[in-house]
Amino acid sequence: MRVTAVIPAYNEERTVGQVVRAIVASPLVAEVLVVNDGSGDGTSLVASGAGARVIDLPQNRGKGAAIQAAIAASDGEVVLLLDADLVGLEADHVRRLLSPVLAGEADMTIGVFERGRTFTDLAQVITPGLSGQRAVLRSLLQGIGGLDLARFGTEVTLNRAAERARARVVTVSLPRMTHVMKEEKMGFTRGFGARLRMYGDILRAMWRQRGRGR
Repeated sequence: MRVTAVIPAYNEERTVGQVVRAIVASPLVAEVLVVNDGSGDGTSLVASGAGARVIDLPQNRGKGAAIQAAIAASDGEVVLLLDADLVGLEADHVRRLLSPVLAGEADMTIGVFERGRTFTDLAQVITPGLSGQRAVLRSLLQGIGGLDLARFGTEVTLNRAAERARARVVTVSLPRMTHVMKEEKMGFTRGFGARLRMYGDILRAMWRQRGRGR
C-alpha cells in the first residue's frame, strides 16, 4: 500500500526539517507532505529543503483543516500523521507506526512516547488517545465530519470516527522520542495561554462529537 506522510506545521522552522528527513529515510513512505498552516516563519522553506512537498495555506486554519487539505491533495492508501515539533524521530519509529496497518492487523495505530522526557511521557500515559503520531487507513479518514473545525481537537475527532467505524486501533511505543512543548517554544506565559486554548479546542471537539451520537 502507498503511504503518504502528513505533517501539519505552524511556525515550526526549528524542528520540521529534522522530522521530514527522518521520514524521507524510511523506505515505507512514498511521499512526505507538509501543510504549512499560515506560518509566519521559514517553515515552508525548511520543509521543502528537507525533501517534503509543501502545501501553503494562506492563513492558519488549525490542525484538522490542515490534515483535510493534505488528504485532498494526496492519494496514499495509508496516511502517516506526525507532528512537526518532534524530537528524536527515526525511521524505526515510522516502521513501528506503519507496520500493523500495512500488515492488515490494524486500521489505525496511535504512537505513545516512551523514555523520551518525563513530562511528555507522563502526559501520554495519562491521555494516550491525544497523541498526534498515527498511521491511519485513508478510507477511515475520508468523510470525517467536523475535522476541518477540530483544530487541536483533531485526535478526539479521529478517535470518535474510529469508534463509530468499529476500527481496529493498536497502540505502539515510540522509544526515546519527545516533542518541544508550547512553553519552550513561546515562553511560559504565551505557551501556557496556547496550552489553555488547546484544551478548549479538545473540549469543543468532544462536545461536537458527542452531539453526533453513536
